[in-house]
Amino acid sequence: MLDDLFAKLFPRPAANPPGPVEYIVAGLGNPGREYEDTRHNAGYLAVEALADMLGVKITRLRFKSLCAECLVAGKKALLLKPATFMNLSGQAVTEALAFYKLPPERLIVICDDIALSQGTVRVRKGGSDGGQKGLKNIIYLLGSDNFPRIRVGIGPKAHPDMDLVDWVIGRFSQEESERLKPALNAAARAAELIAAGNINEAMNRFNRKSIEQKNEDGV
Repeated sequence: MLDDLFAKLFPRPAANPPGPVEYIVAGLGNPGREYEDTRHNAGYLAVEALADMLGVKITRLRFKSLCAECLVAGKKALLLKPATFMNLSGQAVTEALAFYKLPPERLIVICDDIALSQGTVRVRKGGSDGGQKGLKNIIYLLGSDNFPRIRVGIGPKAHPDMDLVDWVIGRFSQEESERLKPALNAAARAAELIAAGNINEAMNRFNRKSIEQKNEDGV
């Protein structure tokens, strides 16, 4: 039901629409086959979910990234998957923003968050990096934290003594992947609402509880 509502609100036009880019939607992660479907690549997975909804492929090489142009909520947007590795995500993002002469407010970042349980999405208008190193690098190079971000929960370490790097670059189990799918779709929907100028609605819709529970409640 929710997908049908979004389909009516945001019809899917063709890729490469005319006009200047108005938004950049950056999904953070690490490039390469060895990092495919790892927890740290939740941002990649979410922006790919958005691309699937929009009927585009993120395959163009530009701005040290894979990217695609499309309409998001009626606004021409650049979908971006930085290939600079997570900790240097700001290099790709700031290059793209500078090229299109866009302010930080026109950037939407989607990334993973170990502080959020799996299946949870958190939308914020701005603020600190919260320990997420990709966000940290973007904020540092932009000189601003005034941009919306969508965090996708990957959950805390399985064991307290486990190395954090091993956790975030570990692959999702099949069960975890199934649990994550609604959250990835929700993150994509949240990006559409933000581009439409409805960030408060995105926060109200997706910040309250886990996406799985929302689906069960019909919200």
